[in-house]
Amino acid sequence: MLQHQGDSHFALTQLNKAFMAIGLLSSSMVMADTATTDDVMVITASQTKHPELTAPASVSYITREELGKLVVNDVAEAVKKLPGININPGTPYGRNEIKIRGLDSDYTLLLINGKRTSSRDALTSSYGNDFDLSSIPMSAVERIEVIRGPMSSLYGADALGGVVNVILRQPTEQTEGAVGYQYEGPTEGSGGDVHKWNVYAGGSLIPDTLLGNIIIEQSSRDAWRTDQSLNPDSDVLEERDELNIFSSLKWLATDQQDIDLDLIYSKDDRDADWNNYGNVVNNVQKLERINATLTHNGYWSKFDSRVRYNYENSDLKDDSGLNTSVGDITQTNNTLDGQLSGYVGSHLLTGGAEYRITDLKNNLTLSKGSEDYSQSAIYLQDEFEIGDLAVTLGGRFDDHEVYGGEFSPRAYAVYSITDNWVVKGGVGKAFKAPSLNQYSDSYAVLACRGACYVVGNPNLKAETAVSYELSTGYKTDSWGATVTAFNNDIDDMIQAETWDRVKKELTYFNVQEAQVRGAELSGWFDVTDTVSLSANYMYTDAKDKTTDKELTLTPKNTVNVQVDWQMRENVYTYVSYQYTYVSYQYTGEQYVRTDEKSGGYGTFDLGAQYEAVKNLNLKLGVTNLTDEKRDDAAVKYDYIMKSRTIYAGASYAF
Repeated sequence: MLQHQGDSHFALTQLNKAFMAIGLLSSSMVMADTATTDDVMVITASQTKHPELTAPASVSYITREELGKLVVNDVAEAVKKLPGININPGTPYGRNEIKIRGLDSDYTLLLINGKRTSSRDALTSSYGNDFDLSSIPMSAVERIEVIRGPMSSLYGADALGGVVNVILRQPTEQTEGAVGYQYEGPTEGSGGDVHKWNVYAGGSLIPDTLLGNIIIEQSSRDAWRTDQSLNPDSDVLEERDELNIFSSLKWLATDQQDIDLDLIYSKDDRDADWNNYGNVVNNVQKLERINATLTHNGYWSKFDSRVRYNYENSDLKDDSGLNTSVGDITQTNNTLDGQLSGYVGSHLLTGGAEYRITDLKNNLTLSKGSEDYSQSAIYLQDEFEIGDLAVTLGGRFDDHEVYGGEFSPRAYAVYSITDNWVVKGGVGKAFKAPSLNQYSDSYAVLACRGACYVVGNPNLKAETAVSYELSTGYKTDSWGATVTAFNNDIDDMIQAETWDRVKKELTYFNVQEAQVRGAELSGWFDVTDTVSLSANYMYTDAKDKTTDKELTLTPKNTVNVQVDWQMRENVYTYVSYQYTYVSYQYTGEQYVRTDEKSGGYGTFDLGAQYEAVKNLNLKLGVTNLTDEKRDDAAVKYDYIMKSRTIYAGASYAF
C-alpha cells in the first residue's frame, strides 16, 4: 500500500512539474510571433501525415541534409542525440543498441519504410543486435522518424518502448547522382581507421512510367586496441567490413496506382580478439541479408490502399573460439500485409491486417536444428476532431502461434490552444511476446563468456505495459520547446537469471512488475539569422518494483546541447556536447549483476562543412574532443569509450 502511495505521489509530482512548465511557457508565448515554420510531415505516429507539432505521439526526426553534416555509420549513431534516446553498448566491442525512454533495446521496433526488419532470432541480444542497425546504407536515408512511447496499437509486438522508422530515398523523374567518401580515425591506440564510400544514381528509366535508383555503400574498419584495456592483446572495437546495396523501382501503372519493388542486400563481416577473463578468444561472424519488398499502392477517389509482401533472409556464419563448432544460422521472415485509409464522414479511418511467418535454422543453439512460428494481426484507427481537439483512437489484435491473442488499445488527444501551441497526451497498452530464444527450451545460448548456457523457458508469460504521457509543445519560426512527462508500468518483464559463477545452465523468468518513468525537455532557439542553439534533457527512473532495485544499464540523466553556425553561405559549423549521468547505473557482464556503479561521462564534438564549388561538399571534424574516458567500473567489463577521433569527407552531387 505504501508503495502505491509513493507511486501516486511521484505521478502527481511529475504532472505538477509538467503543468508548471506549461505555465512558464505560456507567460512568454503570448508575446511570441504567431507564424509557424513549414514542418516536415511525419507519418510513423499514425501512418497518416501530420506536422511534428500536432502528430498524435512524441515524435522527432533527422533529415538527410542534417545527417550529411555529421559522421554517421549506422542508425544508432544517426539518432543518438534526439530526445529520449540512449545508445547503450550491447557488448563491449563496439556493438550498440537503441534504448527509448530507458526501456531495453528489445522494446524498440526498427522499421524500414514502415516495415519491420529483424534478425534477433538468428543473433540474440547477448551478442549486441546492431547487425540490424548496420544493414541500412546511411547514404540511402531520406529521413529517420523516432516515436517515443508504445505503438503496439499500429505495429504490434516489440513496439512497447517506441519505433525507429528509417525512410529511404525514392526515385524521381529527375536524373541525379552522387558520390562520397569519408574517413575517420582515433588519435590514440592502434588501428580503428574507418574508410567509407558510397555512390548514388536515380531517375526516370521510362518517362512518366518507370523510375529507379540504386545506392551502393561500402565501409571497412580496422580493429582498435588501446592501453585502456585490461588485456592489451584484445580488441576494443572489432574489425568490420560492410557492403550495403539498396535499389528501388517504381512503376507508375496508372494515375491511381503504382507498384514499388525495393531490394536491400547487406554483407557484414566481423573479426575480433575478445578478452575472456584475461585470455584472448577469436570471434568471427559473417552475415548476409536479403530484403525484398513488393508493394501495390492505390489512390482512389474515397480511400487509399496498400498491399505489401516482404521477404527477409539472414544467413549468419558464427565462428567463435567459445563455440563447440561453427554455427550455420538462417532466419527467414515472410510478411504479407494490407491497409486501407480514408474518410468516413469526418472520421479518418485506417485499418489493416498482417500475417508473418518466421523460420529459424541454427545448428548451435537449437537442439532439433530448426523451429518456426507464425503471427497474425488486424488493427483499426480512427482520427477525428472535436473543435480544437484532435482525437486518435486505435487498437490492434495480435494472434501469436505460441502465446495466443493480445489486444493493444491506444487513445491520444492533441489540443491546439493556438496555431503554435499544443497540449497533448494519451494512454496506450502494449505487449511483447517472448522471443524464440527466450521461450523455446530447445534453444540454448552460450553465455557467461563460455562458462554457461541460457536455455529458453516455455512457461514465460508475454510482457505487457500500460503507458501514459502528457506533453506540451510550442513552435514559431525562431524558437520552439516541448515538455513531456511519461510513465510505463510493465508487467511480467522478462529477464535472465544471474550467474553465480557455478551454475552451468541459466534460464529466463518474468519480473512481476517493473516501472520506468521520467520527463523530457527539449527546445531550440535561433540566436541570430546564422546561429542557432538546440538542447534536450531526459530524466529516467527505472526499477524492478518486486525487488526495488534499479534496472541495469539505464542512465538517470541524459543531456544534449548543440550550437550551429552558418558562418557564410557555403560554410557551416557546429559544436555539440552529450552528457550521460549514470551514477545509479549498475554495470556487469551479460547475466552477471554487480553492485558496482559507473559514473557519468560527457563528450564534445565539433565539425564543419564547406561547399568548395557548387555541389562539392567537404567536411572535417573531431568527436570526443577532450578524449573523455569511462571510469574503472565500466573499463573492468571492457566498456571503453572510443578516444578522440578525427573525421574528414567529401561528396559530390550531380
